This record gives sequence, C-alpha cells and structure tokens, in this order.
Amino acid sequence: MKIGVYVDRHAQTLVGSLGRIAEAPVAFLMTMTVIGIAVALPLCLFVFLQNARQAMAGWNDAFELSVYLSKSTTPRRTNEIAAQIRARDDVASVRVILAPEALAEFRRYSGFGDALEALQENPLPNTLVVTPTSAASTAAGTAALRQALRAVPDVDQVQLDTQWVQRLIAIVDLLRRVVWLAAGLLGLGVALIIGNTVRLDIQNRRAEIEVMKLVGASDGFARRPFLYAGWWYGFGGGVLALLLVAIAIAWVSGPVSRLAQLYGSRFSLSGIGFEAGAMVLLGSSLLGWLGAWIAATQHIRAINPS
Repeated sequence: MKIGVYVDRHAQTLVGSLGRIAEAPVAFLMTMTVIGIAVALPLCLFVFLQNARQAMAGWNDAFELSVYLSKSTTPRRTNEIAAQIRARDDVASVRVILAPEALAEFRRYSGFGDALEALQENPLPNTLVVTPTSAASTAAGTAALRQALRAVPDVDQVQLDTQWVQRLIAIVDLLRRVVWLAAGLLGLGVALIIGNTVRLDIQNRRAEIEVMKLVGASDGFARRPFLYAGWWYGFGGGVLALLLVAIAIAWVSGPVSRLAQLYGSRFSLSGIGFEAGAMVLLGSSLLGWLGAWIAATQHIRAINPS
C-alpha cells in the first residue's frame, strides 16, 4: 500500500512538473534546443566515426607485406619459403607471384609492353605477398613480422604496402578519444545549463517554497518537482539531439553512398540503433536530473521561511 502511494505521488509530481514547464513553452523550447545541440554535436561525430570504423573493418586484409626474393631464388625455393612463412601464427595467408607472372602482369597493365620486349632477361624477382592476421595488423605487429621476414634466407627486401591504412586507423582512434572528451565537457555544460534553469525557477517560486516549509514540508519534498523538471529538460534535449543526428545522416547519406559506389563499395551510413538511442535518452535525462539535483539541493536548503 505504501509503495503504491509513493509511486502515485511521484507520478503526479512527474506529470505536474511537465505541466508547469508547458506554461512557458518558449523558454522550455529554447532550453531544450540548447541542450539538444550540445548533445547532438559529439553524438554526430561519434556516429560518423563509428561508420568510418565499420568502413575500415575489412581493411585488415589490406595490411600486406611484399617480400622480394633474391634473383637467384628458384620457384621451388620460393614455394618452400612461402610454406615456412605460412606456418607462422601471425600470418593469415601468403600469395606466391613468380617472376614470369609478375612480368606478364606488369606488361598488361603498365602500357610498356613493346619496350619490355627489348629486355634480355626478366628484371623482376619472385615475390611473396604476406597478409598478417587481424591480431597482427597493428603498427607493432607488422613491424615485428617485417623484421622476422627480413631474417629469412634468400629474402632481399620486405616492403609494407599499406602504412597509410595504419596511420588512418590511428587517426580515427585519436579522434574517437577527442569525441569522448568533447562529450564529457558538453555533458558538463548540459548539467550546468539545466542547473541554472532550475535555479531561476526556484527563485521565481521562492514564496511558494517558503509556504511549503512553513507547513512542515522537507527539503526533499520541495526539491522533487525541480528534479523532475530537470529530467524533462534532459529527456527533451536527448529527443531533439536524436532528431538532429537523424537529419544529418539523411542529409549526407546520399553523397556518401555515391562516393562508395565510385570505389566499388556498397557501404552506406548507418544511424543510431534502438539501444544506442535509449542510452542517449537515459544519459541526457540523468544529466538533467543531476544538474537539477545540485541546483535544487543548494538553493532550497538556503531558503529559511521567517
């Protein structure tokens, strides 16, 4: 019975706080807009970085090392070296390109076919294209693999073909941390904005709070409506932020899809899922509650009816 009464009182306060906010819709919309923009900025960056990471998810296969063997290496010895490298735990695959195959491919795609006919011998060596595993597709992993391959007999040179991929992924990881930092700072700003809004509301209702305290209301009872008001501010700002992010994704998804098609990819931007959206709403609502709690606790406690 007591639990039911407790829930009913909180439900009445929740609805009542929304009704009181609705009495000043312009002020509520302005505050909600500021909160929504503050939440949407890091959220947009986070969504686009997540899409970038998804687009690069299949790039682990692009971490390839070209292993050039000495000119005197026979095809049989080349296959033996390939089998030796293939047995390593940090190697996913090894592709053998014999010198005649490499020359034929170069002749076909370089446009110097007639000039190559004048060569007395094939200048290209036997080559192994080594793809490391996903776990080894890091700066440290590829560096260690490259050093190990250089120590293999008959290996003349080892070249990492896709260092730019590693640099790009490192940049994306750095930007992700910057986004989390920006989200933390803007989240603090949201809590301060809501706290200041609640503080002004408390000042406007100071006389009402004094009367409540005169008849025996506790600070917690007087604070409750302001906590739910902060919750509504945060929730409304979270809803607006999700709407702004959805509009941003819809606006750029067309150009992104066309760019992906030019590179032969079917990649398309993905938005915020249900679980992520729920977490955004929960987080913004909690920020609103926290900002309101700090402001209401401090200012209501300072009100002493005479």
